[in-house]
Amino acid sequence: MIELDLSGQVAVVTGGSSGIGLASAELFLRAGASVAICGRDNDRLARAERELRERHPQAQLLAVRCDVLDADDVAAFAGAVEQRFGRADMLVNNAGQGRVSTFADTTDEAWREELDLKYFSIIRPTRAFLPMLRSAAKGGNAAIVCVNSLLALQPEPHMVATSSARAGVLSLIKSLAVELAPEHIRVNSILIGIVESGQWRRRYENDTQAQSAGQSWEDWTRELARKKHIPLGRFGRPEEAAQALFYLATSLSSYTTGSHIDVSGGVARHV
Repeated sequence: MIELDLSGQVAVVTGGSSGIGLASAELFLRAGASVAICGRDNDRLARAERELRERHPQAQLLAVRCDVLDADDVAAFAGAVEQRFGRADMLVNNAGQGRVSTFADTTDEAWREELDLKYFSIIRPTRAFLPMLRSAAKGGNAAIVCVNSLLALQPEPHMVATSSARAGVLSLIKSLAVELAPEHIRVNSILIGIVESGQWRRRYENDTQAQSAGQSWEDWTRELARKKHIPLGRFGRPEEAAQALFYLATSLSSYTTGSHIDVSGGVARHV
């Protein structure tokens, strides 16, 4: 594995209190960067901060409660980062979840909620941190990376609102990349398939048939991966998605912008 020294750089991770966001924060800290994470749930955020500090006692770490859909929250988060670190070099937009619904049962309100979440979880943090990213770009690496879904290219009818919003986000990222390229700010994304998460853990724990049969988490996920025709035969792990984010956020991908990395275990059917 290539070792990269990110000392003196600051990585900002939204949705950093669990899953892919937490795994990303871990990688940035391990590489020597200062890291700011945010999340909506105070308890989960405190637990994430505690875990990161236990593994990295000397870490320069900031954890701030923030709802990325609240403009005031996001502005306060950006202000806290600037006050603590004075800069931001890398922004990882990692907030949002999937909505299971078909066209027939998706209400107008649900459409608005889904579009609001997928777009503004990127728009608001990007807008708030852009001045610091512009400053960082003058002296080195500056990058925005977004966690998107394979649904952007391969929609599913049972997730119609999420698929549609994800496709729009793909276009947004491409537009941002073109607009910000002259300022030397790179914008990329990853397209994830099924990645282990608290949401999937809860589904496993609530599966009475699996629990009564004593089926392990590993066997349960392998069986589901088979049913969903995942060629690699398993769910992805948060750290695997985080490694792709790390690559796109750092100078390892210094000549890459407006692109995406497929992290779906081979589910993509397009060429």
